[in-house]
Amino acid sequence: MKYSIDLKVPSSEAWLAAVMADFNSFLQDHADCERKASAMATSLIAKYPDRVKIIPDMIETAIEELEHFQQVFEIMQKKDVPLNKEMKEDPYIKQLTPLTHGGTAESRFLSRMLLGSIVECRGCERFRMVSEAQTDEELKKFYKMLWTSEAKHGNIFVELALQYFDEKTVYDRLHEMMEFEGEVIKRLPIAPALH
Repeated sequence: MKYSIDLKVPSSEAWLAAVMADFNSFLQDHADCERKASAMATSLIAKYPDRVKIIPDMIETAIEELEHFQQVFEIMQKKDVPLNKEMKEDPYIKQLTPLTHGGTAESRFLSRMLLGSIVECRGCERFRMVSEAQTDEELKKFYKMLWTSEAKHGNIFVELALQYFDEKTVYDRLHEMMEFEGEVIKRLPIAPALH
């Protein structure tokens, strides 16, 4: 069953063109994003140790994201592309983070879970675009695998939210957040980066 909802605004062909024109920079950013995704799943466990239902899935997600980082790193090594010296601030995440502030502790927990879903859904869409644009068969296969994994993660966060909140509360908030995310995507500068 699909728990996540569709993105409100599709990524542009201009974004894809920028990625394909400077794929080494995209790989560097992608490696950073996988490390951050693993840390985010771990941080949810640290912040919500009492939310026992999320812990097994967040452990699994953190491990999977770290494995993705390892796989991207291996591709980078083959291409002689170094990791970024410093992980840069992600302008997309920076603009979405305020969605998880304010309100009650309960509403902040819900928004954090749903933000996880939204970020994974955007990653899924963009990895699919990258996979379909690839002429390198190894990269095409790798990004197809990633897009499948991100879709699964997008569903997990919503499924876990539904363990703690009723369906209307979850999907009303998810729609609000998706609308906001769509506006963020429209304003984001075009760059050879995942976000």
